[in-house]
Amino acid sequence: MIKVRKSEDRGAVNLGWLDSRHSFSFGHYYDPNHMGLGPLRVINEDRVQPGSGFDTHGHRDMEIISYVLEGALEHKDSMGTGSIIRPGDVQRMTAGTGVLHSEYNHSDTDPVHFLQIWIVPEKDRLTPNYEQKHFDLGGGDNGLALIGSREGRNGSIVINQDVDLFAAKLKKSDSVTHQVATGRQIWLQIVRGAVTLNFVGLTEGDGAAILDEGKVKIEAIEESEILLFDMA
Repeated sequence: MIKVRKSEDRGAVNLGWLDSRHSFSFGHYYDPNHMGLGPLRVINEDRVQPGSGFDTHGHRDMEIISYVLEGALEHKDSMGTGSIIRPGDVQRMTAGTGVLHSEYNHSDTDPVHFLQIWIVPEKDRLTPNYEQKHFDLGGGDNGLALIGSREGRNGSIVINQDVDLFAAKLKKSDSVTHQVATGRQIWLQIVRGAVTLNFVGLTEGDGAAILDEGKVKIEAIEESEILLFDMA
């Protein structure tokens, strides 16, 4: 079974400096039919104007992942971490017992476009932690690169939850397949481009919950980028 979440049906917030689209309920946007999938709680597609950003604010008991598509995102937190996140970088912050952080567009001239992803951890009150790695997409087994996992397998970032996060950049007519183990659930997010998912058409910004499907086949209709979450 495939349940499609169309891009245009997402929650929308436009504050001038921020244009955001919410795949799941977030902030003032609430839809009881879209509260996440398994431990995956938030996928926000954010565009932040030059010289703007999110002032210092707090989180706890959440795995927060930033995936930059264009531009550069400047991160600072109460753990003493300061970094710049650029396309190809994947950042994970374990909020755990509590952390303060800010996120700003690092540029005074160009917007930054990124996905903010929240995953509920398997344990509360973890020690706050930060990790950032760069990945060259397009490789990996069968075209899917493992960029996040519970154990940090194959050089992926560590996610404190039973989640395997894959990414791929596909050229037109490229295809990838993913075997789905019994009892697992899948979320596919189309970051850029257009694909078919088991012959169901999806375009940029669309997402899809995949349940009780033994195999997932994704074929690019045009040059595309995808994220695939394989979760307990």
